[in-house]
Amino acid sequence: MTENSYCVILAGGKGRRLWPCSREQYPKQFIDFFGTGRTQLQQTFDRFARLLPADHIYVNTNERYADIVREQLPELPADNLLAEPIYRNTAPSVAWANHRIWRMNPQAVIVVTPSDQTIQNDEAFAKNIMDGISMVSRHDVFLTMGIKPTRPEPGYGYIQLGEQEEENVYRVQSFTEKPERDFARMFIESGEFYWNTGIFLASSKVLVESFSVLLPSVLRQLIKEIPDCSIEQENAYIHEHFPSYPNLSIDYGILERADNVCVMKCDFGWADLGTWHGIYEAMQKSDDDNVVVNSKVIIENSKNNIIKMPEDRLAVIEGLEGYIVAEHDNVLLICKKEDSSALVRKYANEVGIKCGPEYV
Repeated sequence: MTENSYCVILAGGKGRRLWPCSREQYPKQFIDFFGTGRTQLQQTFDRFARLLPADHIYVNTNERYADIVREQLPELPADNLLAEPIYRNTAPSVAWANHRIWRMNPQAVIVVTPSDQTIQNDEAFAKNIMDGISMVSRHDVFLTMGIKPTRPEPGYGYIQLGEQEEENVYRVQSFTEKPERDFARMFIESGEFYWNTGIFLASSKVLVESFSVLLPSVLRQLIKEIPDCSIEQENAYIHEHFPSYPNLSIDYGILERADNVCVMKCDFGWADLGTWHGIYEAMQKSDDDNVVVNSKVIIENSKNNIIKMPEDRLAVIEGLEGYIVAEHDNVLLICKKEDSSALVRKYANEVGIKCGPEYV
C-alpha cells in the first residue's frame, strides 16, 4: 500500500498565536518547545517516516523558512521541499504539493497534516492513518480525522457527524470553525460533534478534480505550456504565478463546500499545539493545575497558569490564577489564559505596528 501513499506536511505558518515564543523569523513549528530534542516539524516528520518512505514525505513552507527546514530535516530530498514565494493559506499549498506528486504518480493517495500537533498514541495513530489510506484508495472521498472532544474548546474546529459509511467513518454534516464557548458546550452535549484535527486524506485524482473547480488555472496552464517541465521549471513557474492564488484555507475552500467529505472517529490522543491554551490542556498539570514548560519557576498560591521562560531566566510567581506568563528575547507576555488565541494574535499584530517588527 505504501508505494502509492504520500504525506504533505504544512509548515509555512507564522505562529502568531504562540507569540512571543513563536516569532515571525522563527515560528513555532521550528522550535523545540518542550525541550525534547526534536522540534514540532521534526516530530511530525518522524511520525510519518515510521509509516512511509522518507522520499514520499513533502514539506510546504515559505521561502524565508526553507533553510530552516533543510537544516532540521537533512534527510528530506531536495525536490520534496516546496518553498512558496508569498504567504497564502493552505489550499494553494496543497494544490502545489498535489500537482508535484500527481505528475510522478497519478495513483497517489495523500495525507495532509499540520506540523504543530501532539500525538500521544503512535500505534493508534498509525492504524487510523493506514485505515484511512485504504478507504480513500477505494472511494472518491475526502477523509478527515476527528477526535472526540474532552472539553468545550473554542479554539478548535468542530465536525458534525452525519450518516455512517463504514466502521468508525461517517459523512460530514457540517464544519464549524472556532465557535463561542457556549456553542462548543452545546456541540459536546449533543454527542454529534468531533474536533477537527486538520489531518485529512484524499487521492491525488480527487484533489486535482476539486482544485480545478476552485483555484485559478495556474497549474493547468503550467501543464499546457510545459507538459514535461522539470522541477526547476515548475519552481520558477510557481514563483511567478503563486501570488495569483487566493488566500484560501483547504477547510473553507474545499472540505466545507464538497459533498464527498467523510470523517473517521479517531482515538490517538491529540492536541493542537498552535495556542497557549491548547498546550496547557495537552500537558500534565501540577497539583495546583499549573503547567510549567521547560522553565525554572518558584510558584506559590497560584493555579491554572501556563509558564514558559527562557533557559537563563528564573520566574518567581505568587497569587496568580488563570494566566499565560511567557517570555522570549525582548518580549514578556502576561495575559488571561482562557480563550487567549485571538487575544495573543491581536497583541502580536498591535506590537508590530506600534513598536516595530523586531518585537514580532
